[in-house]
Amino acid sequence: MQIRKYRHSCLHVLDGDASIVIDPGSYSTGYDSLTGLTAVLITHAHADHLDPEGLARMLRANPQAGGFVNSASGALLAKHPATADIAVTAVGPGDVLNVGTRVRVSGGDHAVIHADLPIAPNLGYLIGDRLFHPGDALAVPSRPVEVLALPVSAPWMAVKEAVDYLRRMAPARAIPIHEAGLSGTATVYGILSSLAPAGTQWTDLDDGTTLEI
Repeated sequence: MQIRKYRHSCLHVLDGDASIVIDPGSYSTGYDSLTGLTAVLITHAHADHLDPEGLARMLRANPQAGGFVNSASGALLAKHPATADIAVTAVGPGDVLNVGTRVRVSGGDHAVIHADLPIAPNLGYLIGDRLFHPGDALAVPSRPVEVLALPVSAPWMAVKEAVDYLRRMAPARAIPIHEAGLSGTATVYGILSSLAPAGTQWTDLDDGTTLEI
């Protein structure tokens, strides 16, 4: 498996016959040139995870790729001028996709930002039974996770919650996502690295670099 990061929560994953992009959002860059994709996975409808214009360009350049979203994201895309004619498939927790590798869909709800704000639907994706991308939630899938894409900074979380989630998941390796709004990455990454559970390797996957596992 190869994992390449395109800033914030956008990852490009090669596994088996699969070439998958997850969450090409408004903060992410550099993914427009990708071809040969088998799937684009969207965790939820927030702009930093779903950029309709970027998704439209990607799916038009990769007509063989399936776009997979939750129902809320699908409704947003159906109304947006850039994607009104783009076909996507709505999926939900418990679904299993075959897109060149197995993708197990989990999740349900976005983490709570504040009690006065509505909670958006959010999906997590377990790719190849190895890499878990939780979107904007700290959900625990039903299977052990080898590689965790760990949200490190958000309006809905603090670093102590990232540490507790990392310890609860106890993956063999953790990589940071959801960092675009973070001003002190070195400080936060240092905390997460030093407080990771025994047996977890912290890997700072920089934008535009590839990790092979």
